[in-house]
Amino acid sequence: MNAEDLKELKELVEFLKENKIGEFAVERGDLKVRIRFADEGAANVAGLAQLLAAQGSAQASASHGVLPSVHAGSAPAAAEAAEPADDANLHIVKSPIVGTFYESPSPGSPAFVKIGDRVEAGQVLCIVEAMKLMNEIESDASGEVVRRLVQNGQPVEYGQQLFALRVS
Repeated sequence: MNAEDLKELKELVEFLKENKIGEFAVERGDLKVRIRFADEGAANVAGLAQLLAAQGSAQASASHGVLPSVHAGSAPAAAEAAEPADDANLHIVKSPIVGTFYESPSPGSPAFVKIGDRVEAGQVLCIVEAMKLMNEIESDASGEVVRRLVQNGQPVEYGQQLFALRVS
């Protein structure tokens, strides 16, 4: 995807957001784009914006000419249901990007952290793969891991809850 196509796509996203269009798909040659916003309208496109920024620097997609499906907006209902509301001392670590959650550095390797582990601020908790780039997600607080709120291999959105920590 060249710079002109990327600029055009960003303009399209802004148009969709301004007009509160919930879903859009287009095919042009071998480029396929599908955008679906959450039910709240087009209010939350931060995840898509980050994906577009990553797209601008990633060469893997350019060689294929395909942009993956993107769902920007609220977290899935299952993750919302798992939201820890019972303990005021829990700190939630959220995904800073859109991608796929992985609990370990490679298949068959042990998870970075498990329930009950003590973690320090800056310690790697997981990986979120976005555009073939593996992004290590670090803890932004020290404490004990009490819940993992997503499953290994699950797609995650910007701001989606990943872990609950009991801060110390």
